[in-house]
Amino acid sequence: MAKKDKAEHQDRVDAIDLKAPSLYINRELSWTEFNQRVLEEALDKSHPLLERIKFLAIVASNLDEFFMVRVSGLRRQLAAGALKAPPDGMTPAEQLAAVRRQLLPQLSEQYDCWHQDLLPKLRDAGIKVLRYDDLKRKQRKLMRSYFAEEIFPALTPLAFDPGHPFPLISNLSTNLAVVVNDVQHGRRFARLKVPNTFPRLLRIPSEETADEYASLGLAQAMSNHFVWLEEVVSANLDMLFPGVEVEAAYPFRVTRDADPEIEEDEASDLLVAIEESVRKRHFGSAVRLEIDETMPDQVRDVLMTNLGLAPYQVYTVGGPLGLADVMELLGVNRPDLKDAPFKPAVVPQLATEESIFSVIRRHNLLLYHPYDSFDPVVRFVREAAKDSDVLAIKQTLYRVGPDSPIVAALMDARENGKQVAVLVELKARFDEENNIVWARSLEESGVHVVYGLMGLKTHAKICLVVRRERDGIRRYVHSATGNYNDVTARTYADLGYFTCDPDLGVDLSDLFNALTGYSRKDEYRKLLVAPGRMAEQIVARIDREIEQHEKSGDGHIALKMNSLVDKHCIEALYRASQAGVKVELQPRGICCLRPGVPGVSENIEVTSIVGRFLEHARIYYFRNGGDEEILTGSADLMPRNLYKRVETLFPIEDPGLKTALRDQILRVHLQDNVKARRMLADGSYERVVPGDDEPRINSQQWLIEHRGVWHGEA
Repeated sequence: MAKKDKAEHQDRVDAIDLKAPSLYINRELSWTEFNQRVLEEALDKSHPLLERIKFLAIVASNLDEFFMVRVSGLRRQLAAGALKAPPDGMTPAEQLAAVRRQLLPQLSEQYDCWHQDLLPKLRDAGIKVLRYDDLKRKQRKLMRSYFAEEIFPALTPLAFDPGHPFPLISNLSTNLAVVVNDVQHGRRFARLKVPNTFPRLLRIPSEETADEYASLGLAQAMSNHFVWLEEVVSANLDMLFPGVEVEAAYPFRVTRDADPEIEEDEASDLLVAIEESVRKRHFGSAVRLEIDETMPDQVRDVLMTNLGLAPYQVYTVGGPLGLADVMELLGVNRPDLKDAPFKPAVVPQLATEESIFSVIRRHNLLLYHPYDSFDPVVRFVREAAKDSDVLAIKQTLYRVGPDSPIVAALMDARENGKQVAVLVELKARFDEENNIVWARSLEESGVHVVYGLMGLKTHAKICLVVRRERDGIRRYVHSATGNYNDVTARTYADLGYFTCDPDLGVDLSDLFNALTGYSRKDEYRKLLVAPGRMAEQIVARIDREIEQHEKSGDGHIALKMNSLVDKHCIEALYRASQAGVKVELQPRGICCLRPGVPGVSENIEVTSIVGRFLEHARIYYFRNGGDEEILTGSADLMPRNLYKRVETLFPIEDPGLKTALRDQILRVHLQDNVKARRMLADGSYERVVPGDDEPRINSQQWLIEHRGVWHGEA
């Protein structure tokens, strides 16, 4: 480019305000686009049928959480008169209105998918989800008997009249608004909660076998025929309301604010404070009312008035409410209707009986779950618990899951005389109850348990083992992008890294000292740590890439993460694009950056992959003039990660592992042209379609077929 042209180009670039709201996608609207991509997987006929059901359930579950956390947060902002606008400039009221506009057609598409596509295909496959009205006489007789014996004793109808106040409706419970006609008092209203102690989809025998099961009891029924629990209840309400006429019963469901504020600085015991907040979650402020389309306006108005809801908070659907519960159908034993199972790879270096510590001394190890087995992570902690040379184990636990082998190993370590310190993040949303149980169990076994830093969540995934060896003390490190959860490791795509790098070992020691004691340390040898200087260090690396590009012309940044929201990072990426740096971004979910904007982001491509596994790994690649740098760890480029959580990113420096991570993991994902969607400048997405001469690359399937290629030689 001629000197004059360069100057004119720079003038145009300098004239663009990178803080302009028009350059940023609203966070909430970007999320609704993400859930639309999940819905597209439910619509995708290339998936096995029950996998499509799974995606539909995930869409509904995601939406429940979105209302409980994000929509309720917007309503709190609205009530408080929040003045500070997000980078896109939308007020809370504007966001709430825009969210509803985007969600209404999505809801219609969800229910069309269920009624018109999935239900008929289930029926063709021999799995029938029946309406109660469609049951045959023998089946109804059996269901009435089951209702009387099993369900009826668990039901509590609550009248609503001058003598009975409107009952509390718990979060996400399935309810019936029952209208009865009493000879003495006329029309009355009652609320009936459908108990969640039963499956939502009751398995029933076929008509041909109904007589046989009448003597055995419904629990013995092994057919693949189902009926909705609330329909069974609704059809047998005469038992609950004898002597009055039951006119009708209408399903409804309330979503409440499930993110109560915890005043940590006023709590004498954080664990007790979290327990109390979990109890409050069931009865936070109502933010959404879901009703069946058959519900008359009069009944809807009674619910709205007593729940304090406006019309725009009501969502009318064609039933069933709470589609997340169709996940129960995954329990049907039909492997032909599910993804083919595969056996995770075993790291060849760990295929012997040799001590895992001996292996790590010789090799840094990179694991990519679920393509790699999670067993080495469990083995690492178990061996540390038993090894007589191990002095101490320090670990963070964010989302652990039930019956955790990691927690069991930590308790064994304490019984074996090790010093064990565990940071249990009690504020991991929707896992609080699990984590409270584990925290108490660990404390009872003598483990030092801490709950993190005041005002911050500890989201880092780190484990440090301190071992006495012939040549002195050695620190062994496991650091990861995902939780120490052996269950989610089967479905979340996450990286884990074993090393005894002395610098990383010292860094983790310093970080644990900061987490369990008092420290303001923000300089580390190799770790990037939030909420210290991580954001500044990421922006510095982007700026470094701009400088390198000006020298060599081959600047390249590739970032894979869950979400991209932070405005400082987005501004830096815009500057990189303006300088000519090639930028490839692959956030799975939210992306507030607009690609393809003239003069701003022509050199940025954004793709997203939604597939069989949840893309959860974070990989940050900088070409750096040929001296490539790759970071991975727990942090996304979001304000909450960079400023409100304890996070770590760590470098992969082993040349072989760095090349494998770049070429056999990151590059494969970026080349996906089957499951990837490309983001457009308006925030919408389109499918990436391979060219006529291009091979089809489904990155997740490729990684299943080539699992373990990043391990290197044993």
